Amino acid sequence: MNNKHSIITKLAFLSVSLMVTSAYAIQGSLPQLKAALHISQTQSEYLVTTPSFAVMIFVVLSPLIQEWFHISDKKIIMAGVTIVGLAGIVPMFVDNYMTILISRLILGAGYGLYNSQAISMISVWYDGSERAQMLGWRAAAEQIGQACTLTIAGLFLSFAGWHGSFAVYFFAFLVLLFFAMRVPDDSKAQDDHVDEDSLAEELTESDQKEITKISPVVYLLVLFAFLLVVDYVGMENRFPGLSVAINGSHYTGSSMFLSLMLIGATLGGIFYGAIQKRLGFGTVYLGLGLMALSNFLFGFAGHNFALMVIGLLLIGFPLQLVSPLIFNLLPDLAPANRQPLVTSLCLIGFNFGSFFSPSIAEWTNHLLGQPTSGMGLAAPFPVYGVALIIIALIIFFATRHNAKQAQ
Repeated sequence: MNNKHSIITKLAFLSVSLMVTSAYAIQGSLPQLKAALHISQTQSEYLVTTPSFAVMIFVVLSPLIQEWFHISDKKIIMAGVTIVGLAGIVPMFVDNYMTILISRLILGAGYGLYNSQAISMISVWYDGSERAQMLGWRAAAEQIGQACTLTIAGLFLSFAGWHGSFAVYFFAFLVLLFFAMRVPDDSKAQDDHVDEDSLAEELTESDQKEITKISPVVYLLVLFAFLLVVDYVGMENRFPGLSVAINGSHYTGSSMFLSLMLIGATLGGIFYGAIQKRLGFGTVYLGLGLMALSNFLFGFAGHNFALMVIGLLLIGFPLQLVSPLIFNLLPDLAPANRQPLVTSLCLIGFNFGSFFSPSIAEWTNHLLGQPTSGMGLAAPFPVYGVALIIIALIIFFATRHNAKQAQ
């Protein structure tokens, strides 16, 4: 059996997380897809966000499928990665929008099939600080994977057209081979580890006795998660179209900037702990303020491409300051035995936000009387910026009110 502490085996555990966010790899191809398939801006954006809809369904179904068919975590992960590879390359060979959309839905099923298992396998095989380190690296691997697949798909786009950009999903088969060869089967570890749910109950029992039901604040956090991702994914989806509107129809360099955007998101995740320790709950105001600034820069940039890029690059960092706060608050808002449920609700909020982002951006355009093409693609973002400031003010006054009542 491979040594689980070796760097190669650890990389194999982490490798499957590199593909989890690869649905966004084709964002740089959206203008070319839109023109070639004769579809609307919203239809093109749904090619990126539709996988999130299937993820929501299969994150719930995956444990049931494992239980029904007695499938180990390793095998369900391998099945999911296989589906990602097969469904991902389908658009290389077809020109029909509906066929491509269905393949993207199946792609999301692949992600949902193994997303949570990629986390639980690490929890099964690693303990203590090593487990915490591996889980941190896994989160970073998602951001790195998205940046790398975006860059590679952009390179394929530049010399092979939009069909070629989908060749990035062939990397799923390399990941599958590496994972299959190096990662041990988790069934061998079951006797040596405490059940995760029981362990969670033990760790939180003393702190959670007074919490007997789910707080209504949880549902506000789900809505909050939804709105954050609507903004973030909307900016990612609209940037390639705006880049072409500013730089000309032959421009294919947007994937590089989308990749750089993810560096900011990675840095936000890395520095979240230090900033949270210093600012406490004030971190949420810093995050929302920077996100609002990003939206204003992006939305009011006009034909100033450099200013628009600054707005794009800025948004990832504050998102990673705000989104971890949502999960950090959950232990105080629900009893221990309901933590998996409230965590799943927040994940569904994030995925719903991703899926519905194109429609909400389109509705905002219609409300403002702006076209969903050309420079009109930037219209929703000043509105999003104002909404973020309003949310920050609501949180500020609500917390002050609660503090006064507590006195």
